[in-house]
Amino acid sequence: MTSRRKVLAVIFDLDGTVLDNEDIYGEAFREVLGLLGKKVAKKRPQEGGIGLEANWSKLLKEHHIKTDKTVEQLALMTQEAYIKRMGEVSVREGFSELVDDLKARGILVALATSNHWGAVDKVFEKFGLNGVFDMVTTVEEVDAPKPDPAIFLVTAWKLGVEPEDCLVIEDAVSGILAARAAGMKAISVGAKFSSGRSLSL
Repeated sequence: MTSRRKVLAVIFDLDGTVLDNEDIYGEAFREVLGLLGKKVAKKRPQEGGIGLEANWSKLLKEHHIKTDKTVEQLALMTQEAYIKRMGEVSVREGFSELVDDLKARGILVALATSNHWGAVDKVFEKFGLNGVFDMVTTVEEVDAPKPDPAIFLVTAWKLGVEPEDCLVIEDAVSGILAARAAGMKAISVGAKFSSGRSLSL
């Protein structure tokens, strides 16, 4: 019988996990869809966890949209619409306390997000998150978004920790699948964070 490996690092997703913001991103996607002539009633037309470009590739096909704009341009428009609404975004309840608990126990804390560094930088500045994470990995550093495991594998490498010693906290199915494909433990976040004691680390 093999002994259970100890968790040495906890890797957080950003959007929908650290931040309670998926509805706000939904508003941004609906705004841009409206500019393309598509009125969408669905509160969240986007799929969580896969990033803006991948979402636009899906949405253009799903809604049979013809446009001369690239997915990169549509992603930028969506990001701009989201940033205008950032005042409605909040950090999920209990996050700061959980991070403090993890760090007090000597566990590394990292961020692996399908968002771009420009948006992450604005989020860090607004919510005072600079210096919170031991390592940050954004979508620019990998060739494929979640559910591809690359972003989590890169993060573990940067931390100097084996994937098997990492726990991922995610809100999206794509992120959970990516973590498991990376050989990491994964849990889905609820309405708020509990202390690290409840994570069975």
